[in-house]
Amino acid sequence: MLDSQMIWLLVQGIGETLYMTLGATLFSYVIGLPLGVILVVCAKDGIKPCLPVYRVLDVIVNLTRSIPFLVLAVWIIPFTRLITGTSIGSTAMIVPLVLAAAPFVARLVESSLLELDKGIIEAAQSMGASNFQIIWKVMLSESKPSLLNGATIAVTTILGYSAMGGFVGAGGLGAIAYNYGYYRYQTDIMLITVILLVIIVQVMQGSGNKLTSHADKRKI
Repeated sequence: MLDSQMIWLLVQGIGETLYMTLGATLFSYVIGLPLGVILVVCAKDGIKPCLPVYRVLDVIVNLTRSIPFLVLAVWIIPFTRLITGTSIGSTAMIVPLVLAAAPFVARLVESSLLELDKGIIEAAQSMGASNFQIIWKVMLSESKPSLLNGATIAVTTILGYSAMGGFVGAGGLGAIAYNYGYYRYQTDIMLITVILLVIIVQVMQGSGNKLTSHADKRKI
């Protein structure tokens, strides 16, 4: 049964889930966005090919993405404790969330930039644009709708990771589902947390779709 204490716990869980998800998404893009750009720029047919850099980063991204999130979260507990001073809680869970999501974000960014018509880049080069100008004013600007769509995918994926984090000491709705729904067999609490997670995902997905549609110049 839902009493005032449980309602407050659920509200707190929503706040912690959003804190982990949005915080991890921000830091994942701080790392993943430039990483994705470097992968495209340094590729064989990029604007500044550098195969050694591309191959090293490509291997790092592939290896990191191959590690299941729960395994990664447990594996890097010493590193998490070094960064945050603890290995449990919402703030601590942001560390493995970022390490798991940043390579995924890099691939999303890479995919978005590779969709761009190469003729646009060639036109910018013919007008004497520098590599930085091409990256900032052409590649990133023209790929904005695809990048926003990728960000929507990323944030919902990170939300799923944060829910799994409840099994390894994170806070949020995942921890409530585990502690009450699974450990204490309170299936009603489990159902409520699932419904809340679905609602949050739908809100994020809908918001992301609206931003993508607004940024898509082809629909104007």
